[in-house]
Parts: sequence; structure tokens; C-alpha cells
Amino acid sequence: MIIYGVALLSGCSLVGLFVGELLGKLLGVQANVGGVGIAMLLLVLASGSKLCQPLVSGESATGIKFWSAMYIPIIVAMAAGQNVVAAVDGGMLALLAGALATVLCFLLVPVLARMGPQGVPLPPLDTAADDKPAQPGSR
Repeated sequence: MIIYGVALLSGCSLVGLFVGELLGKLLGVQANVGGVGIAMLLLVLASGSKLCQPLVSGESATGIKFWSAMYIPIIVAMAAGQNVVAAVDGGMLALLAGALATVLCFLLVPVLARMGPQGVPLPPLDTAADDKPAQPGSR
């Protein structure tokens, strides 16, 4: 079942976050130090072990595949949230640097779009065909 794959991932997540918090306290940092990375390493090790093989084979693997696809966007969102908090705490210079970098990236989009070979243009939209009612038996 799919739920077993998600359960394995959740267990690895909880252990990884706990170890990350513990590492943060041992290092004197009031933050989670690598908890998500530790969780992913635990998942890789668990999915390769013979003990957890029934959990990661068949339909159970679907749960793990789903969350592994969601992993990168979640981590990017978490890092972005931390960066915003750090920028606000850092003062006006950090906010100005972030805004300047964002504006510069927006200004470089047309420049980057002109680089490389020209592609084949898309065909024009046929709006007249969309307005006609569908004929019976046609798709």
C-alpha cells in the first residue's frame, strides 16, 4: 500500500529532524542543523536495507516517489522563508540587496531569451473553430 511508503518517509523525517535539532544544540546554534538532509539520507539507507524492502517495493514505492518529487520545492520554499526572515532582521541593506538582485534578474530575462537559436513559432490560434458547436461523432 502507498501509505507504507509515506509512513517510512515520515519516520525518517521525524528522526532526521530530531537529530538535526540535537546537532544544533550540541553546536550551540539555535536552529535545526541538517535535519532534512539527514532524513533523506536515512530514507536512502532504509530503502536499500533488506529490513525495509517490503515497505519500498510495489505500490508502497508510489508514496516515496511522490514525496521525493515534492522534496525540492518544499526545501526551496523553506530556504526562501528563512532568507526573508534573515533579510528583515538584517536591516535595510539586506532588503535593498535582495530587491536589487530581483530587479536585475527581471531585466536579464529578455537578454537571456534572445540568446540561443530561434525556435519554430507556434501556429496561430484558430478561434473560429473553438466557437463552432461540436458535431455528433467528432472529437
